[in-house]
Amino acid sequence: MSPEFVDTHCHLDYEPLAADVPAVLARAQAVGVRQCVSIGTSVETSRANVALAQRYPQIAAAVGIHPNDAQDVTQTALHEIEALAADPVVVAIGEVGLDYYRHHAAPATQDVALRGFVAIAQRRALPLIIHCREAYEPLLKLLREETHGPIRGVIHCASGPPDFIHGALELGLYVSFAGNVTFPNAQALRWLVPLVPDERLLIETDAPFLAPQPVRGCPNEPAYVAHTAACLAELRGSTIAALGTLTSGNARRLFRLPVPEPSAQS
Repeated sequence: MSPEFVDTHCHLDYEPLAADVPAVLARAQAVGVRQCVSIGTSVETSRANVALAQRYPQIAAAVGIHPNDAQDVTQTALHEIEALAADPVVVAIGEVGLDYYRHHAAPATQDVALRGFVAIAQRRALPLIIHCREAYEPLLKLLREETHGPIRGVIHCASGPPDFIHGALELGLYVSFAGNVTFPNAQALRWLVPLVPDERLLIETDAPFLAPQPVRGCPNEPAYVAHTAACLAELRGSTIAALGTLTSGNARRLFRLPVPEPSAQS
C-alpha cells in the first residue's frame, strides 16, 4: 500500500514556496501528500492563504496572527480574521498561541490576543492551531479558563515537558510533530511521541522551516513530511503507510477535510 499524508501545517505563501506553488504541490503529490493546511501568521498572510486555498483544491487555509506579533491584534484585526474565517476554505483559526521564548510581544499582550482568537474559534466552530513555546503552563491555564469541555484544536510543532503533552491531551487537543523530531539532538522531543494516542496524532512540516534531518539545510516543503512520518513510524513501531493513513484520517476528522478523489492531480 502506498503511503498517503496530510501536511497539517505549512506556509505556502512564504518564499521560496510561494514562487511556484504548483511545483510544490506536484512534488508533494508524488510522495503521497494529498492535502495541505496552509497557515496564516498575520492578517495579510491569512488573506494570502485563503486565496491559495480558493485556487488549489489540495490546500485548505487557516487564519490567525502569530503570538510574536500579538501587538498587532487590534479589534480591527480580530474582525478581519473572523471575516476571513467565514470562507468555506478556512478550516481552522491559527497560527495563534503563546511564545515566551522570543520576547517579541509582552505575555499580557499575547494573553489578550489568544483569548480573542479562542472566542473566534468558538463562534465559528473551528479548531485552533496553537503555537506554544516556553509558555506551557500559562497556555493550559488560559485554555481551561476560556473553554468548557473538550477543545477542538492541535498543538503545532509539539515540544515541552511530558506534563504539557498530558495536559493538552486532557483538554481534547491533538498533538502534531514536525521535522525537528528527526534532529540528532532532539531525543527529549522523541520521548514525547509515544505519549500521544493514535487518535490524536498529526504530522506536519512547518514548511519552509524545520526541514527534517535527511534534507536539513534546505527549504522545507510538504513533500518532506514523509521523512517525519518515517521517524514517527519507527518510534511507534508502525509502518510509514499505516502511520500516514492514521494521521491523514485524524487530520480530516479535526479539520473536516474532504477525502480527495483518487484521480486528483496537483
